[in-house]
Amino acid sequence: MDVITISRQLGSLGFQVGQAVAAKLNYRLVWRDLINQAAIRSGAPEVALAMIDELNLLGLTPSADQFNAYIQVVSQVIHELAAGGGIVIVGRAGQVVLRDEPRVLHVRVSAPLEIRIQRIADYRGIPLEAARAQIETSDRTRKNYLRRAYQANWEDSSLYDLILNTGRMTLTTAAEIISHAAMLPYEKAAISPQAGEED
Repeated sequence: MDVITISRQLGSLGFQVGQAVAAKLNYRLVWRDLINQAAIRSGAPEVALAMIDELNLLGLTPSADQFNAYIQVVSQVIHELAAGGGIVIVGRAGQVVLRDEPRVLHVRVSAPLEIRIQRIADYRGIPLEAARAQIETSDRTRKNYLRRAYQANWEDSSLYDLILNTGRMTLTTAAEIISHAAMLPYEKAAISPQAGEED
């Protein structure tokens, strides 16, 4: 599979895992540049700022029309990028936008809350309670984005082919697993259960 989407929680190291996968496979990594492209094309840069501002520090509230125009262009950009292949897309609901594309490997990177809190506190040099507040705000924003834009549940495991817990493995191991999975041939799963399966 030559397209990988990565959904991640703040503090899960998901972006860093995406970087490592892109480097290992020699794929292009797409993150905020996709947001900027979409903002320019939709004529609503303030929407892009609001989407980047997942901690709501700027207090931006785009109108419904601005948001919908932005979402439409983001989806278009994601499809265009995926068509070219050789790409890792971090965030922006790639797991939903490209859910019906057989060439795409959808990955979710997570970690236990307390580990995420400690990572953010260490990385940003802030108290644990401030890190917890940032993570809770980020999780809520990402969940709301998927629900508002695509009527999807961010935590729905059926949206992902792999769910990796970086609280139980290193960043390098996570990147190795994803890279290996991406190099395997795509095979459509059987619809009916195999003989002997109960559920």
